Amino acid sequence: MLHANDLTYRIGDRVLFDRASFALPSGSKVGLVGRNGAGKTTLFRIIQGELSPESGEVTLPRGLRIGAVAQEAPGGPESLIEVVLAADKERTALLTEAETAEGFRRAEIETRLTDIGAYSAPARAATILHGLGFDSEAQNRPCSSFSGGWRMRVALAAILFSEPDLLLLDEPTNYLDLEGTLWLYDYLGRYPHTVLVISHDRELLDTSVSHILHLDQAKLSIYRGGYTSFARQFAEKRELTAKAKVKQDAERKHLQAFVDRFKAKASKARQAQSRVKRLAKLDPISTIVEDDVLPFDLPSPERMLAPPLIAVESVAVGYGERVILDRLNLTIQPDDRIALLGANGNGKSTFCKLIGGRLAPLKGEVRHPPKMDVAYFAQHQVDELNPNATAYDHVAARMPDVPVAKARARAARFGFGGSKSETPVSNLSGGEKARLLMGLAAFNGPNLLILDEPTNHLDIDSRTALMEAINDYEGAVILVSHDRFLIEACADRLWIVGSGTVKPFEGDMDDYRQLVLSGDLDPQKPSEKTDAAASSRVDERRAAAERRVALAPLRKKLDLLEARMAKLTDIIAKVDAALADGSAFLKDPAKATELSKMRAEAAGTLASTEEEWLTISGEIEAASA
Repeated sequence: MLHANDLTYRIGDRVLFDRASFALPSGSKVGLVGRNGAGKTTLFRIIQGELSPESGEVTLPRGLRIGAVAQEAPGGPESLIEVVLAADKERTALLTEAETAEGFRRAEIETRLTDIGAYSAPARAATILHGLGFDSEAQNRPCSSFSGGWRMRVALAAILFSEPDLLLLDEPTNYLDLEGTLWLYDYLGRYPHTVLVISHDRELLDTSVSHILHLDQAKLSIYRGGYTSFARQFAEKRELTAKAKVKQDAERKHLQAFVDRFKAKASKARQAQSRVKRLAKLDPISTIVEDDVLPFDLPSPERMLAPPLIAVESVAVGYGERVILDRLNLTIQPDDRIALLGANGNGKSTFCKLIGGRLAPLKGEVRHPPKMDVAYFAQHQVDELNPNATAYDHVAARMPDVPVAKARARAARFGFGGSKSETPVSNLSGGEKARLLMGLAAFNGPNLLILDEPTNHLDIDSRTALMEAINDYEGAVILVSHDRFLIEACADRLWIVGSGTVKPFEGDMDDYRQLVLSGDLDPQKPSEKTDAAASSRVDERRAAAERRVALAPLRKKLDLLEARMAKLTDIIAKVDAALADGSAFLKDPAKATELSKMRAEAAGTLASTEEEWLTISGEIEAASA
């Protein structure tokens, strides 16, 4: 359907595509992946004809309709449903013409309108808008009454409704909540034509696409299957490429040695010349470069506080006299991992502000230890960073009395080492700003970490790094995210925010997905899936949280034992090095004897420490089983 042949495109001295080629099968769903800044959006612009490649071409079938979300969100007086219906230009034109057409032409128009489903279009448009979070009342409001993020959803709804032959989507979940994202997964999987989607949402790339198009080192390679399958294939390819390069380097070295040795000898001239030709034909194998993924620094609290960490009793919260959430009776344990579910506007951010101490209850009580430290991260806080200051400046402001080297080392822990630490915030990418802000929020090892949409602007590898950092963090976590993969990897309790309250959800993400697609998200209603399996999963999650709290002291002791073993091993190594000199006993027998005694004591202590380490490891393993 779509063929790209030998595309070359550069911006200044930077090559984005170097004789890159690929083909998309008709009707395929393809995820376009690659590091931020690699050129994915540029490829979309080349496909749409907005940019011309330096060489090569993109060929498409004649008459193919390409659709992409408009850069400018609609914002006029038209209602949402009118904006979406207007996206089908043929339907709009035919309906306009039908008002004045007569005779045979009127019959042709009516036949065509029937063929394209023109009269069922309002219902289809309403279904798409509802899936993206607009109820019946909202669908009839003017676009101008919505914020920019919601208007971008309308733009997405319009392009989905128009059903182009080739649908191009650039990070479509950026403006969606989890509920809209889950709906989009399902919709794209059923889309009747070809889709090419740029996304860092791993769940979307695993559930809604049939191929992955990978942009790496200015080349494009297509893989069959979703992201998990691609990651496995790419790892295998990387390993094979590395082995092939080692083999080729050895062959090149052997050939070059022969040439260097015998090129001056007449008897070997022919053989040397043949090896020169062979060397010339050996195309260098370039290794697959693995860019380092910057880390996330989420230090754990120095000590765990006694449970419960937070108790919310009969609380109502809101702004002024307007109550957003009411009837809140919840507890949070010191090691809980809680994901908040519910559509945008239901009060997830309000609840986060309540728990984080940024919003006082209108009634009821929120109890917590007086020394509890809370780290709060939300995307809008990125704008609070000083654009003229560097990452080092922001870190140094938190450490005014420490040496420069120590502040630089802390900045490096955030992923801002070397010259990167001196880059002004205004020149950092969205993902780098988020990483800096998150590190600053969690600077002192908080007891509670609140993350409100932390994955915006992060690529897949950075999201994986964040997942690992959250799982390594030992305090409590409250997570709001539209990234299902992150929720499933990090959360062991699910709470639904809706109908003016917050309630635990007795099920998993598959159960929640079914609720979203059914359109019934009322947390006041009992879940239809209340069987033994669902209850068992909830019990398992609670038991796991309780085990983590109970095991925290053992894990800390294990860390101390590991540090002690490392120190003792180092002492033994140094003593062995000193005793390895055979003259040591002759030069200073008393000191040599003392060293021997020291080694014996260190070895004995190491043996007992290792025994203790094994015992505690066994206890942790048994308790975790």
